[in-house]
Amino acid sequence: MIPRPAPDGLLLVDKPAGVTSHDVVNAARRALGEKRIGHGGTLDPFATGLLVLLVGRATRLLRWLHDEPKVYEAVVRFGAETATEDLEGEVTRETVLPSRAALEAAVPGLLGDIDQVPPAYSAKRIEGRRAYELAREGRTVEMPPVRVHLDAIVLSLFEGSDDAVSACRMRVTCGGGTYVRSLARDLARAAGSAAHLTALRRERAGVFSLARSISLEHMRDGGAFTLAPAVDALEGYPHQALSSDEVAKVVRGIDVEARVDGAFAALLDAGSETSAGLLVAFAERRPSELGERWQPRVVMRDG
Repeated sequence: MIPRPAPDGLLLVDKPAGVTSHDVVNAARRALGEKRIGHGGTLDPFATGLLVLLVGRATRLLRWLHDEPKVYEAVVRFGAETATEDLEGEVTRETVLPSRAALEAAVPGLLGDIDQVPPAYSAKRIEGRRAYELAREGRTVEMPPVRVHLDAIVLSLFEGSDDAVSACRMRVTCGGGTYVRSLARDLARAAGSAAHLTALRRERAGVFSLARSISLEHMRDGGAFTLAPAVDALEGYPHQALSSDEVAKVVRGIDVEARVDGAFAALLDAGSETSAGLLVAFAERRPSELGERWQPRVVMRDG
């Protein structure tokens, strides 16, 4: 019999192409018998790679994840733009291939904080509806620009010639909300050409990496796996161990003394062998007449 994972925790899944992020969540719900599952950062259906899932009460930690920057590996095909900005859309514009020098010269202008126009085929809402729904109806979708942050763009494995690059690899390190499809579009336009993505893979999301992930196929086929404890979702935050008296206060939402540095912290049970190290709450630092205190923001245990 396959052991049932703990009800609350972290699960990293390597999403294959051809399924949505919601498909992965549904597969996890069936495998775990748990409806409360949320994911951090949607992946396009054609994209592959890391999807961060939180299960059970740990879903309340989603907004606090250290899941930036994101790191993607993409394959860019030059000479044509498509309606979806990837290999699945119809070609909407064709033009000459760019030179390698022009592509490399265009990179610095796309770094830092930039205004990016998302693709028309995206989940952004326009007048209360998803942009891709409007685009599929044949309506012209005017996407307002969104402020995004790019840390690094590295181009490699150029195909074609130096004067006419037909494709290349593009490694992107960026903040949340960045569309790598649109980044490829803008890179090519800046180099006097056109482009779309033929492959996209998320390799990292902040402190989380593919190295700890399981495949969707393994999960769907009933393979054995366990959830990482909920505290692993708070990697990067300081930890403070609580006495039994402090645990009793925190689960009732009462603040306790702050003994470690940081604006936020994971509060852990320092009690018995069965409870030691388990996450009790995620807390925010606040001053008081009693000194620096941890105010619980997400309590992971019943009172």
